[in-house]
Amino acid sequence: MSGETSAPGASPRAPRPATQKSSGTVTKKGDRGAKEKPAAVLPPVGEEEPKNPEEYQCTGVLEIDFAELCTLSGYTDFPKVVPRPRPHPTFFPSASMSEKPTQEDQRLSGSCSLNSVESKYVFFRPTIQVELDQEDKAVKEIYIRGWKVEERILGIFSKCLPSLSQLQAINLWKVGLTDKTLTTFIALLPLCSSTLRKVSLEGNPLPEQSYHKLMALDSTIAHLSLRNNNIDDHGAQLLGQALSTLHSCNRTLVSLNLGFNHIGDEGAGYLADGLRLNRSLLWLSLAHNRIQDKGALKLAEVLRPFELTHTEVVERRRLLLEKGPLERMRSPSSSRHGESKSDREKSQAIGASSVALVDKADKVQTMKTPKGLGKKKEKSGEVVKKDEKSGSAQSPVQGTPKKEDSTKAGKGKVTIPEQKPTKGKGPKTGSREKRSILLESEHLGQSLDYSRPSKHQLVTEAMEMVNPLLEPVEHRDGKVFMPGNKVLLHLNLLRNRITEVGLEGFLSTVQYQAQFSKAKSASKGPVGLLWLSLAKNCFSPQCPTYIMIQELMLPRDPISKAKSREEEAMASST
Repeated sequence: MSGETSAPGASPRAPRPATQKSSGTVTKKGDRGAKEKPAAVLPPVGEEEPKNPEEYQCTGVLEIDFAELCTLSGYTDFPKVVPRPRPHPTFFPSASMSEKPTQEDQRLSGSCSLNSVESKYVFFRPTIQVELDQEDKAVKEIYIRGWKVEERILGIFSKCLPSLSQLQAINLWKVGLTDKTLTTFIALLPLCSSTLRKVSLEGNPLPEQSYHKLMALDSTIAHLSLRNNNIDDHGAQLLGQALSTLHSCNRTLVSLNLGFNHIGDEGAGYLADGLRLNRSLLWLSLAHNRIQDKGALKLAEVLRPFELTHTEVVERRRLLLEKGPLERMRSPSSSRHGESKSDREKSQAIGASSVALVDKADKVQTMKTPKGLGKKKEKSGEVVKKDEKSGSAQSPVQGTPKKEDSTKAGKGKVTIPEQKPTKGKGPKTGSREKRSILLESEHLGQSLDYSRPSKHQLVTEAMEMVNPLLEPVEHRDGKVFMPGNKVLLHLNLLRNRITEVGLEGFLSTVQYQAQFSKAKSASKGPVGLLWLSLAKNCFSPQCPTYIMIQELMLPRDPISKAKSREEEAMASST
């Protein structure tokens, strides 16, 4: 055993024979001690040899690098790197082949029973499965299933994973993660290639539920799966705050899978709060949770016009005051020229009395805001600087909103119309174009951290988003209403505990988004949900409300649209 273990790490263990010879020249006791030394030397060697992996130069071949680093770190038995098994192609045996193999198998079953048992257990041996690129055989995805990933293994990964230039995804399923090892795992992610955009941690429940650290502001993860992690309302609160707060917002995460957890109404409310000011998440799954009507209504409310809270209104005023001078420099045209006839007709229908009230309220708030502005600037100085550096965070989906001028509200202006982007800004794009931009940015590994310059500056400028609080708003009865989150395209609430009461909330949301998308059909922009799953909840499939929701969503579903086009093409060809 000692000869086998010393072969891979020959450099640190080379002096061992010399020590045995020198001790052997002294006494016979020294000889006996030298013979016993190899078994006792293994623990200290494990402590001394971490210096050797630092000197190892990774080749970019995970199978070789991982084996060498494990050997140098003192491991004698470690998982092998193997290609991910693919399902076998369908095989149709002929009549001649169907008889002979069965007879031969019966004859050989007694002689090779040991081999057959071993082959059955090969599946359960710890391995690192990899998905390879078909052309250059580079590692694209890593799958680890069913064995505990310890701190030392993560240390080895931190040395060999950065050399994988085309790594796109890491999948860890039931690997016994702890809050400590999760922190170590998050620390190694920035070391990996910029193409790494997908992380899946499924079946890894954590006591502190610190999964939100994966969604930090400097994170580049675009696709995150946290299924089957026993996430409850507290964990959902942390995730909701990571999606967005009043002063921060995750701008890289595109899809989030929270299926098969323990999220209830309170947790759904926290996630809905995170969706209020988040404009990057396109795909959200809350299937197989414990959400009832209260949580469903909160989620539905965020997807249609909702009232801003007092703190949100104050923050919006502050952002408008800071944005005013910048807008004057960029866009010399007054907001009066940007008004459309529909806006004026709407404002006339509301009446002069409400306009006067809004005008007074706007004037009072704009006069009061500058007094405490100095303190607010100190508190949120970093956020302000980010907004200024990013050019007021231009959105790829919506045009730059006009500066709100409360003194001109007397001319019947109630809503703030959208303005066409100037030549220097990113073009307006629809939801499909936004997804293509996101996929392109994923391919380039673009992190949306605007505080640092990037080599993919053009992609960043196209991806910059306007602060949702600066979106066009509507004033009603002295309250400020935002148009709601129309960026979320996919929402899965399969197998929860929603009744017809919760369905009513989603029906009004779908009706509003359908009307809005018809009005926006001429211009490009986000139009809201394209896919909504409410099946297997606590209501009958024949429920009239559910049937109405399905009928409204059917023409919006891109898959059904593609099928109908294929059917039309087939019919026209015949």
